[in-house]
Amino acid sequence: MIQKYTVVPKVPDRLRPLLEIARNLWWVWNRNAVALFRRIDVDLWEESHHNPIQLLGSLRHGRLLELGEDEAFLAHMDSVAADLKSHLEAQTWYHKAHGEASDAKIAYFSAEFGLHESLPMYSGGLGVLAGDHIKSSEELGLPLVGVSLSYHQGYNRQYLSSDGWQLEHYPDNDFSNMPMTMMRHDDGAELRVEVQIGRRNVSARVWKVQVGRVSTFFLDSNVPDNAPEDREVTQRLYGGDLEMRVRQEILLGIGGYRALRLLGYSPTVCHMNEGHSAFLALERIRLLMEESSLTFSEAREAVAAGTVFTTHTPVPAGNDRFPPDLILEYFRDYIPLLQLSVDEFLSLGREDPSDTSEHFCMTVLALRLSSG
Repeated sequence: MIQKYTVVPKVPDRLRPLLEIARNLWWVWNRNAVALFRRIDVDLWEESHHNPIQLLGSLRHGRLLELGEDEAFLAHMDSVAADLKSHLEAQTWYHKAHGEASDAKIAYFSAEFGLHESLPMYSGGLGVLAGDHIKSSEELGLPLVGVSLSYHQGYNRQYLSSDGWQLEHYPDNDFSNMPMTMMRHDDGAELRVEVQIGRRNVSARVWKVQVGRVSTFFLDSNVPDNAPEDREVTQRLYGGDLEMRVRQEILLGIGGYRALRLLGYSPTVCHMNEGHSAFLALERIRLLMEESSLTFSEAREAVAAGTVFTTHTPVPAGNDRFPPDLILEYFRDYIPLLQLSVDEFLSLGREDPSDTSEHFCMTVLALRLSSG
């Protein structure tokens, strides 16, 4: 029998603040915090791609004992820990402008977040933009959470062969040795969200990345309970064919919104960064119809008022389009829940609602179900 073990860093009690600092990406833009990790072992810091969790897990025990007796290092660590605590407790622009009166809650959905190189689950511009939104919101104190997928092989890394050919590889991400925390119930069991994708229910665990005051949640379908093809939904960013893409976008949009509800969040505003997460608007409409006994049109109007859509990729490759048959394969059981006919549903994703041959476009869907 093969038994799987997860190895995580363990540090002496006196050094526990190191883990608290490492698990909050506030340190990314704090030079004193970065200097603290470099001070531990500059070579390991570089080898770990500036991943403090991996750094601490790679240290020899003797080095940890040395750090625990190094008064200068301990003073440095305590100073950084105090700065983090002060930052988290400080009044922000949002609090000063709106105080406790505002009950706004914002959910920012994106297929990728470029938060830091220690979390290599992004490809480029879209992810970096989304990551900057998270960091800016954190500094302003906006009541925001992020939602995405956690890709076990992220995006490809390119390198040159000895012959000068450009090649690529997909290194595996070990989430337990990255600045991420698995969400659990009070009894310690993994928090799981379930989504029907095609004819099967797919289960996904939820990981949290803390960025200052802002939490960002990542769904992971690579769990033993799922069929092998369902475990691959969160294998690679932008990997696979059209079918894999629609499966990923169902998990991101519908699964992501359900995960927020399980975690106790009820967003007043959902921001869709590109069309990848547009299915979340359908899920919000479905829930509003179910909970408030509204028609589709009534729920659609209410949801659109609290849904924002932004896109920055006007080229065709950046705007997903799916054949109608493929959409029906995955939404045949979902459409009746919206009290729509098949044609009414498909027309939500057509530029010309009357053109039954037109492919279903996620950008069009996002535009139709948002306020702009």
